[in-house]
Amino acid sequence: MRLDKFLSTTLGITRKEAGKLLKNKQIEVNGEIVKNGSLKVTDDCDVEFNGRSLSFSGPRYFMLNKPQGFVCSHVDDYNPTVFVLLDEVSPEKLHVAGRLDGDTTGLVLLTDDGQWSHRITSPRHECEKVYYVELADPLPEETVQTFAEGVQLRGEKELTRPAKLEILSEREALITISEGKYHQVKRMFASVGNKVVGLHREQVGNIELDEELEPGEYRPLTDEEIAYFLK
Repeated sequence: MRLDKFLSTTLGITRKEAGKLLKNKQIEVNGEIVKNGSLKVTDDCDVEFNGRSLSFSGPRYFMLNKPQGFVCSHVDDYNPTVFVLLDEVSPEKLHVAGRLDGDTTGLVLLTDDGQWSHRITSPRHECEKVYYVELADPLPEETVQTFAEGVQLRGEKELTRPAKLEILSEREALITISEGKYHQVKRMFASVGNKVVGLHREQVGNIELDEELEPGEYRPLTDEEIAYFLK
């Protein structure tokens, strides 16, 4: 992470104010005065403001607009991971709360708070997720009722939980599910003879993807967004 961003985050100030601290020689990194805000800060750097050591306190929470082609793991032999998009100290300590497939885009939540992410991913909590779906073939109206009753997925013993389907056009829909089986949305549409050609997650619980985030961009969650899964 850039030093000026680190100062902005830890001191709760703007980048411009952080620049003034650097210019006034109030910041030391590893015992040396630093004036360059672009200096990269790593986890083992000792950063001080007027002799006071600075570090992140408390868990971290972010939302990311995941681009296509990125995977939600720390290491992959063939594809870039979402963690390379983060300009944060120790991104390896963060994890994804509810993964998306490589070809699925949209809302990804990242945190280092395991209890918080458990409330999203655990089937017991039945956290709802909303996806925008593009389909290869026209979508019959009766699919709404079929999904509401639950469908039988290949290789699964039980029906899926009831899902809400809102048809937007003959090949577009919104689907809300409360579980996270492997490739679930794609498999649900396959079970009724259709194929998903585009999948974008718009919402997890009450947290909606920020419309101002371009693909690959991210931001910290607000206190209100964080609190939803602390209940």
